[in-house]
Amino acid sequence: MSEPSLPRAFILAGSLLAVCRAPRYLAELRERGLRVLLITSANWRAEAERVAGDAGHPLAGVEDIAFVDGGVRHEGSLIAGPIAAALAWRRRYDVVGAYAVGETMVEPAGLIADALGVPGPGLRASRVCRSKYLQRWYLPEFSPRVAFAGDDLSGVRFPAVVKPSGRHSSSGVVTVTDAESLRAELAAYGDQETVLVEEKVVGQEYSVESLVQHGKAIFASVTRKDTNDHDGRHFVELGHTVPSDHAAVTELLLDANQAVLDRLDVRDGITHAEWRVTANGRPVLMEIAARPPGDGLCSLYELATGRPLETEVLRIALGEHADYPAPRRHTRQVYVEHPEGVLDDVVADWPGARVEWVGEAGVWEQPEPLPADAPATLRAVHVHADRGAVLGPITCSEDRSVTFLVDAPTAADLDEITERVRRAIDIRTTPKGASA
Repeated sequence: MSEPSLPRAFILAGSLLAVCRAPRYLAELRERGLRVLLITSANWRAEAERVAGDAGHPLAGVEDIAFVDGGVRHEGSLIAGPIAAALAWRRRYDVVGAYAVGETMVEPAGLIADALGVPGPGLRASRVCRSKYLQRWYLPEFSPRVAFAGDDLSGVRFPAVVKPSGRHSSSGVVTVTDAESLRAELAAYGDQETVLVEEKVVGQEYSVESLVQHGKAIFASVTRKDTNDHDGRHFVELGHTVPSDHAAVTELLLDANQAVLDRLDVRDGITHAEWRVTANGRPVLMEIAARPPGDGLCSLYELATGRPLETEVLRIALGEHADYPAPRRHTRQVYVEHPEGVLDDVVADWPGARVEWVGEAGVWEQPEPLPADAPATLRAVHVHADRGAVLGPITCSEDRSVTFLVDAPTAADLDEITERVRRAIDIRTTPKGASA
């Protein structure tokens, strides 16, 4: 008597934040008749338990969740748990694909895909894309001048940037202006962290999003970014413009990005590479990730092209033919800089605008793409904090509180609506400690 066939399944790996804000992955996997298996950090267990039983929540369609220990501050600690989960699942399911939709799980997801013989970024890309120091080793021609903490730092040129190799969301990345502040910053990192000290690269920041299949880039596009480092010590992203409105550097960045993809031998998946271009036209790689872009970039690309990125990521991960069109509309996400204090309310003085309080791990509705020539439009206003939250300085991505999405037929129209919406949003706070 033949053995009964195992149910077919797909492993998604990443934080609940990344998974819940991209529910299309879950929906499309279920439409294909696949069981969804999720690997995420144990830090998200309480949130998963909170939404358990909610049939309308994206997690309702997940077959099983493996909560794993470890963290980005202890290199390699997020490998054993995911592999143990995959070992158990391999006995119960026919696992036909695996992919990381969040930064922390890129390496274990790559190892799982490699062992199963299913499409993935490849071992080199999966490992190097999770380590800034390995990116400096493999890609010296595109790297800033770098020294490792623990080396002789007497030759460091100031201002310099201190960054932990394995973290994400700009966590722990700061500018230092002298040897004393450098020593103070280095003392604050964990014993298990590898810390880089690099030249501070001055120049406009961009990212390049690339879809790669069978080792070939089938789509690549430049996004322009706004950050808060122009007047502070930190490097938090406050805006994304898709496609980039700086056409003069597009070819330069696409060529440099392709050289990086080739050097890292990226096989199948999506990459998000962050670059700066100096005043003399040198492209410098800040970092590259072998997973979908964060923030609202997937939403922006859907609004710009009329098609979701997530569908093509899944097709690549499942070995299906994938393609993606060029943007035909201009889109932007802006994170509004907030006044410090206790968050009372957010008001948008805009006809028909609805402020969505989505919280840290909340789900938002993806706006439907408009025709390419539709007038400039405010598409969404999201609040990522709760009423009563204490808003402080923006030192990493998690400190941001309010964002909006706009799109337009031209770059000039996009700039105009961006400034009007920025003026229309009022973030109301009360000084911390003030009496009610």
